[in-house]
Amino acid sequence: MTTTDVQEQAPRVAVLPVGSYEQHGAYLPLITDTAIACVITRELAAAYPVMALPPISIACSHEHGTWPGTVSISARTLHAVITDIASSLEASGVRKLVLVNAHGGNYVLSNIVQEANLTEPRMSLFPQGREWNSAREHAGLSSSAHDDMHAGEIETSILLHSEPDLVRPGYEAADHDASDRPFLLTLGMKAYTKSGVIGFPSQATAEKGAAVLRSLTESFADHLAALGEG
Repeated sequence: MTTTDVQEQAPRVAVLPVGSYEQHGAYLPLITDTAIACVITRELAAAYPVMALPPISIACSHEHGTWPGTVSISARTLHAVITDIASSLEASGVRKLVLVNAHGGNYVLSNIVQEANLTEPRMSLFPQGREWNSAREHAGLSSSAHDDMHAGEIETSILLHSEPDLVRPGYEAADHDASDRPFLLTLGMKAYTKSGVIGFPSQATAEKGAAVLRSLTESFADHLAALGEG
């Protein structure tokens, strides 16, 4: 896009993909969450009159600790970056922003959105748990969101559909069940998985990934309506 493209489109809502740079086992890349956030954003921009922004590719991956390749920034820094982006967008006439988050560890995004909406609806966080659960049901996934936490059925399915070159062999035999992880925030991922996987990638298919994206795209309309842009 050029500046004149944006001027002609005159978008009222921008969409910002937020991912991470963290381990996803031996078969998915460090950019998995960023890639998924970008894929979702691409689908949304094709279906709705929104302005797609480039991604935030390094965020809060502290639960992945010292796994080789994982890089994090602090929640304070992520907060500052997103609020700066929102202020910059407003200066150019785009007053509303949707954060498309594909990394569960970016907890601070909920606080950012709540703060932004203090006086009027200005920001939304997508997808939330209800949208992910609905997409799982729509696509016929075998696993639950809790049990399929990381590098599992849903993430692998989305990439098999949208970016298959990013998926290496090995996911077919990488399932790891760690549904009981009460001290994840304290002990991190390494206390519950040696491979870096918590989930069931062997059940992933490209067809499931396509269905997940269709469901998410449809449910996005509710977020636009909540922002007064229905």
